[in-house]
Amino acid sequence: MAPRLKLRDIAFFERPVQFARPFRFGAITLHATPQLFVRVEIDVEGRGTAVGASAELLVPKWFDKRPELSPAQTVDGLRRSLQIARGLYLARTGYLTAFDLHASCIGAQIATCAKKNIPALAAAYGPAEVDKAVLDAVLRAVETNFFDGMAGNIAGIDARLSPDLKETDITTFLAGRKPLPRVAIRHTVGLDDTVEGKGGVADAHENAGARYFKLKLSGDPAGDAARLARIGKELDTLGHGYKVTLDANEQYADLAALQALIDRLDRDPGLGPIASRLLYIEQPMPRDITRQSPLGSLAARGFIIDEADDSYDAFPAARALGYHGISSKSCKGLYKSVVNATRAAKWSADGGTFFVTGEDLTCQAGLAVQQDLALGAFLGIAHAERNGHHYVDGFGDTPAAEAQAFAAAHPDLYADAGHGIRLKIHDGDLLTGSLNATGFATSVHPDWSALGPLEQPKSLQEQLA
Repeated sequence: MAPRLKLRDIAFFERPVQFARPFRFGAITLHATPQLFVRVEIDVEGRGTAVGASAELLVPKWFDKRPELSPAQTVDGLRRSLQIARGLYLARTGYLTAFDLHASCIGAQIATCAKKNIPALAAAYGPAEVDKAVLDAVLRAVETNFFDGMAGNIAGIDARLSPDLKETDITTFLAGRKPLPRVAIRHTVGLDDTVEGKGGVADAHENAGARYFKLKLSGDPAGDAARLARIGKELDTLGHGYKVTLDANEQYADLAALQALIDRLDRDPGLGPIASRLLYIEQPMPRDITRQSPLGSLAARGFIIDEADDSYDAFPAARALGYHGISSKSCKGLYKSVVNATRAAKWSADGGTFFVTGEDLTCQAGLAVQQDLALGAFLGIAHAERNGHHYVDGFGDTPAAEAQAFAAAHPDLYADAGHGIRLKIHDGDLLTGSLNATGFATSVHPDWSALGPLEQPKSLQEQLA
């Protein structure tokens, strides 16, 4: 039986994060953005109280890309999502399993946010972050680690939100997981990143010895093809094998534009290095157009959805359109990742080829990267986009004592090579051994006293002013 809990408190904090280099994806270039921290206190039936934590960047213009909104307004939408989730979760006064809590609130969360003009993907952010912190607290209360706890379904995940599955599909999938001891990093090449020479894609100092690369697309077939040819030429100098994925972040206007890119990949000899090593293409078109556009013959190239993954039925709907994969991101919800991985395994066993990928919306060193890495390792995702260490200088403005505490507790994940504590990458891989700590993949919590409270989102009148 999954342990039952009652929430006592949920608190939100944030810390500014400055980027070491611009990160351009889609229609935005990031130079800085706040990082969210969540602290929950729960009472676990028969076990007493426990505190759990989670963290994630408050990323502008990804969850909500509407052009009429400023980057700051889309961050405020995430803050509202968090506040709405807090109210709904704390209103559940009885003892519930962790998944009961999630499942009983997610519908009202989406509906309430919709009334406040917050789209579903941003609406899910609040519950996603609270759920991670709640799970951390539950694992601490019963004194077990994430991998063992999830294999035994400590959260009580069932099929009530995924009626295409049976509960036994989920529990059997969970029980059969063997966490990966190492996960390869997939190095992100943003649209403003250097391609050639020092600091370029083939510079081992920049790519940390990666064997996988994630290349951002702009939505212009000719411009993207020219840039991919340059990148492929550089990657061919690595001296070792590599694979690539492409990510358009919804920038391709329609199927015709996408077909133009695929035609170039199929026919342009200069794109051979990329085309021959391409694993999949991520979220090429806007989420609304995606839902109305069967891929047809394009499906043979292998496509996944990411921003269009805004509901529990998104993956089955995408499958019907010709998509073979879906991303796992802890900022979209860890329970949805588990459900989608169960689906991929079940559909593949029935004769198809379906998969879940690991994508990283700049998970920063510490809680965020550890929890997302653990989730992917548990699901069996062998390589994952990791870009927080690339765009931010290690722990950034985190107090030195806090960064040192994480490094001491997780020495296989962090090291100081004379330039501050940074992610420790072993021959292109991250090791997961120390993530077996009691709790959700961490022995350490942030220094709460060094964090500011979550900023209050501005009202519409203030925004207009």
